[in-house]
Amino acid sequence: MSAVANHVRGEAMLQLAGHEVLLRPSFNALVAAEQEIGPLFDLVERAAAGRLGLAELVALFWHCRVAGTCPFDREGFAHALADVGLLALTPVLKILLRQILQGR
Repeated sequence: MSAVANHVRGEAMLQLAGHEVLLRPSFNALVAAEQEIGPLFDLVERAAAGRLGLAELVALFWHCRVAGTCPFDREGFAHALADVGLLALTPVLKILLRQILQGR
């Protein structure tokens, strides 16, 4: 059974190497991302200015992934994201950033 993204909760589905990976920006996930990459409001500002780094994107997505839907280790996840490309990742990033700004 595959997971389904709940858009009301700010979830997003990510297609990576033939797998559907569910991203859920839960409080715990966002705290973990913030501990790694710094304040989330700064991340949102960098994204809006076009200055979001690939490592930051990988970290945010990694911490928001639902582990049971993601068959990759972190390195494989990063490579799969790079293979997909920024154009395909941008709509997913927008969903997560909107959730960061709106909260529940």
